[in-house]
Amino acid sequence: MPSLASLVASVYRVGWRRVGVFSLCMSLGLPVNPALAQSAMTRLPNLGDGAELALGVERRLGESIAREIYRDPDYLDDPVLGDYLQSIWQVLLNSARQRGELTPELEQQFAWQVALIRDRSINAFALPGGYLGVHLGLISAVASPDELASVLAHELSHVTQRHIARMMAQQGRQGPMVVAAMILGMLAASRTPSASGMSAANAVMVGGSAAAMQSQLNFSRDMEREADRIGYGVMTGAGFEPQGFVTMFEKLQQASRLNDNGSFPYLRSHPMTNERIADAQARQQLLPFRPPLALRAVHAMMAARAQVMTGLGVDALRAISAQGTDHNLAAAPQAKQAGALYGATLADMKLREWSSAKQHMARLQALRESDAPAAYAVRLLGVELALAMGDAAQALGVIEPKVRVLAMDDRAGHLLLAQSRLATQQTAQAKVASQELMLWLSLRPRDALAWQLLAAAYEQQGDGLRAIRAQAEARAMELDYPAAVDRFKAAQELSRSLAREGRLDRAGHMEASIIDARLRQLEGLRREQALER
Repeated sequence: MPSLASLVASVYRVGWRRVGVFSLCMSLGLPVNPALAQSAMTRLPNLGDGAELALGVERRLGESIAREIYRDPDYLDDPVLGDYLQSIWQVLLNSARQRGELTPELEQQFAWQVALIRDRSINAFALPGGYLGVHLGLISAVASPDELASVLAHELSHVTQRHIARMMAQQGRQGPMVVAAMILGMLAASRTPSASGMSAANAVMVGGSAAAMQSQLNFSRDMEREADRIGYGVMTGAGFEPQGFVTMFEKLQQASRLNDNGSFPYLRSHPMTNERIADAQARQQLLPFRPPLALRAVHAMMAARAQVMTGLGVDALRAISAQGTDHNLAAAPQAKQAGALYGATLADMKLREWSSAKQHMARLQALRESDAPAAYAVRLLGVELALAMGDAAQALGVIEPKVRVLAMDDRAGHLLLAQSRLATQQTAQAKVASQELMLWLSLRPRDALAWQLLAAAYEQQGDGLRAIRAQAEARAMELDYPAAVDRFKAAQELSRSLAREGRLDRAGHMEASIIDARLRQLEGLRREQALER
């Protein structure tokens, strides 16, 4: 019988985006003690508290899936979009903390990391252990940060309420083979939408046990309702507009019409969207009247960025570029103009049409946004454009004046500054970049992209030992422990060779000690990872 982690990883590799990782993970079972499960289910008047699955076990299960995500070509580490997501995510985390949903133990044990996925579908998902994923299609489809916050708050509530652990406890009573049959049926149904494919999928699921499947679906619907209820409180407590919850459901309803198979409500793993819209509207009946949500410039630009970065073809990129020259654009609200011009500039960069990109960029800068976040987003795009055109001096000239005022949570600014310094190919600039990156990593050691830039900075300085160690750390932060061990061993061999040649100074000896310690630690993690498979 394969391990739970390997089964999850296999499902991920087959096609997690088609079915939704959260739904698949909740369909997996772990053997549990029935008496303990019954006791935990009756302690509180809710759906259970997940005590049957230890927090550490759930975290390791999430890591086993996150490893597959980090290896997927569609995983995207975009600091600009990432910072925008974090500006919403951190506020929601604080709200959940203040409401008591996010306990200190849960906050310490789980990862609370959000990954961007290069996928055009309107989707987000929660994994065990506090790993979350957001599709670029979701960011490009929502019209306000409030709508995006409603989705993130919903997924956050799945994690804080231990829904995954609770579902595993229930499924553990039904047996792994039943769970496996249900997963195979879900995959077959999602990948073969034809009538024959649906028949085959239904046959697989019926073979697994129709009663068990119905029990799982009912339990999932209850959890979705609970995530809606708690997520609504977390979102509004964070200061986001409650209308975002309703308008987001309306968008989901429109999107689902394209992919809906017409199942009756009792055969769905999620409540009908009509029902969820009605529930959200009911919560707002006692609230004072609020005007419709207005488009904000920074959101319009981030939505355009997400759309361009989904991997569009040449024709689609040219269509986005053409929106920047639409003669009706000047009459549109300034936020819409900013989004169109930002998207046009980025599309031109992808097409390497520099003349058009500079024209659209000039018009975007001429809007002179009074909104500070929007103005800063335009500045960062100017740095990206200069780097793409190979003008490192201009890129550094745009970003360097901001060095002393960069906020410590401004990941995009810090990393673009490092890229600009490295692009100059000057040893002095590489040295400054390495110092700045080391300061950044001392506070955020899990930043894989920062480790990669640090490796490049050390390479430019001719410091091979530190470069290899930084490469190893980057692999470790992506949870690829075998690759990290290989790079640490290479660094260890290099340090020994330098020592034999008498070329290892005091700082080099300290670095060698760090490498030895990290190698022992990573070898232990690699062995644990191997045992899970």
